[in-house]
Amino acid sequence: MLLQVAMLMPNWMDPEYLLNWLGDWSLWGTAAVVFIECGLLFPILPGDSLLFAVGLFIARGAIDVPLWLACVILTVAAFLGNVSGYYIGRGLGTSLFRNPDAKFLKPKYIEQTHEFFERYGPRALVLARFVPIVRTFITIVAGAGRMDPKKFFLWTGIGAVLWATGITLLGHALGKVKFIHDHLESALILLVLVSLIPMLVEYLLARRRKRNSVGEGEVRI
Repeated sequence: MLLQVAMLMPNWMDPEYLLNWLGDWSLWGTAAVVFIECGLLFPILPGDSLLFAVGLFIARGAIDVPLWLACVILTVAAFLGNVSGYYIGRGLGTSLFRNPDAKFLKPKYIEQTHEFFERYGPRALVLARFVPIVRTFITIVAGAGRMDPKKFFLWTGIGAVLWATGITLLGHALGKVKFIHDHLESALILLVLVSLIPMLVEYLLARRRKRNSVGEGEVRI
């Protein structure tokens, strides 16, 4: 089953393929992907699984970089990516999200992210790190809403540490487990699928909220 899923995934969504392709530049390539996903409006990237894979590859010795240095570089990339997104939001607002047929900058993404922000407040900058798509656009919403920069830097910094460092450390810890080591490809594919669960849950919740709002509207009429 996992092999079938792997065959359906494009190469750029396969963390093992990407890291092998990047070779000696695997850590910096991962940092670039993390930066882009967190701040440059390109949400469909394997951020979670790449972070996990880097930790795992370091544990295997395939990436010859100290674990602490990798965590620092990836955390900084995640933080700077969000800062870039914040200032894009401050400069352009949500004007980029007007075309409903757009491939990536769909109005519904910014609406869902705004609802996420309204529900959790500043904590959303931490929680959104673990929700694909939302983590890309949450900083745009924060910037467009003119969130206080000091508060933004604090919460997004906490989120960067918990997400980038946390997932990299998890990959490193599990990389020492023999079963994971022997079934690397399956483990990475499973991680990709798990990372999509929050996005699926958010989609289902959004549909439910929309259905409820329509129902309430019909009752009022």
